[in-house]
Parts: sequence; C-alpha cells; structure tokens
Amino acid sequence: MKVAVDYSRCAGLGICESFASEIFEIDESGALLVRRAEIPQQIGAAVRAAVAGCPTEALRLEDD
Repeated sequence: MKVAVDYSRCAGLGICESFASEIFEIDESGALLVRRAEIPQQIGAAVRAAVAGCPTEALRLEDD
C-alpha cells in the first residue's frame, strides 16, 4: 500500500499527522511532507484513518 497526495487540495491542517505522524508531517511553512510513501503493514490502520479523516480529500491509498 502507498499513499498519494493531491497537493493542490491539501490545506495543511495536520489532521493526517495526528493520525499517523510516522508517515505525515506538516513543516514550518504549513506544507505536508510524506515521510514514507510505502506504508508498513503495522500502521496501515492509522494511515487509513488519516486518509478517511482528511477534510479536503487530498489523500488516497494505492495498491502496490
């Protein structure tokens, strides 16, 4: 599983970071950084919650 971001939709609210800080980070300028595109199985549920919780629908999951 991989995460993809539509940066044109991302508002930098940090909700994804609150669910899965191992994968998502909002930097000092408010931009989203994806630390790892490939999602480890053990945090898959947290990343799914982050994708579902994104109010701008900027995140999506892709199969390998």
